[in-house]
Amino acid sequence: MERQLLDRALGAYLGFACGDALGATVEFMTPRQIQKRHGVHSEITGGGWLGLAAGQVTDDTQMSLALGDAILRRRGWTLSVVADNFVAWLESEPPDIGNTCRRGILRYRDSGVLRGEPRDDEAGNGACMRNLPVVLATLRRSEDFPAWSLQQAHITHNHPLSDAATLALGRLTGRLIKGEALADCKTEIDSLIGQFGEFAYQPYPGKASAYIVDTVQTVLHHFFNTEGFEACVVATVNQGGDADTTGALAGMLAGALHGLGQIPPRWLARLDSAVSEQIRRQTLELLEVGFALD
Repeated sequence: MERQLLDRALGAYLGFACGDALGATVEFMTPRQIQKRHGVHSEITGGGWLGLAAGQVTDDTQMSLALGDAILRRRGWTLSVVADNFVAWLESEPPDIGNTCRRGILRYRDSGVLRGEPRDDEAGNGACMRNLPVVLATLRRSEDFPAWSLQQAHITHNHPLSDAATLALGRLTGRLIKGEALADCKTEIDSLIGQFGEFAYQPYPGKASAYIVDTVQTVLHHFFNTEGFEACVVATVNQGGDADTTGALAGMLAGALHGLGQIPPRWLARLDSAVSEQIRRQTLELLEVGFALD
């Protein structure tokens, strides 16, 4: 396996978790509130409305790890195993779970339904936020990427905007991990905006809610207008709102572009050690799944 590819894949997954842990502290705050309390929020300190320990992650990383574990359990794709893992996660009493994710997981647990009907109120970011393990496992199996992505998404979220964002950010991440030029990778975003103009992020509207359009606009604005991993993630989470998810997705993209070496060592040292170890193991094994299926 190419060493640089593994470095960028680890950068994406660990960058995702660091962005989650950093952003959780200021989730649901406004930029003005963040500035008043923290100045520029740039350290993983825990706290926030969930009262997390420093380095503790939220549902973004936890659901991603549950999805990754499901892929590795079967060394491939079995949707019911993914759903079973989501149920086990929900029943572990996590510190936070979004209402749409809860509804979909409980629907599966109680009735076995793996795909909810399309709903207008499912245009949140919960499906997009957890799809990185699919990106890694299908890196050399791009034909599997759309089906795996949308199947895991539709357990909880079935909406055209959620679907489009999940696929576009996933494809962008995969191309960055492969080492493609940023300008070439940006065509994925141009295509997304061409299909759904709602995602246009220039000029930036300044909203950072869990609505998938707000989330994607925030992440893309800061990703394409900052230099380096730390600058991207710090700028993103200081926008407030759904800062754990926007921070995680910004960290995923910036980590895929810049690699593991650009993640601040102080952030990696703060990250929950069990989470860090699980991410490192999953990243290698998910990439190996893709190579084995090739």
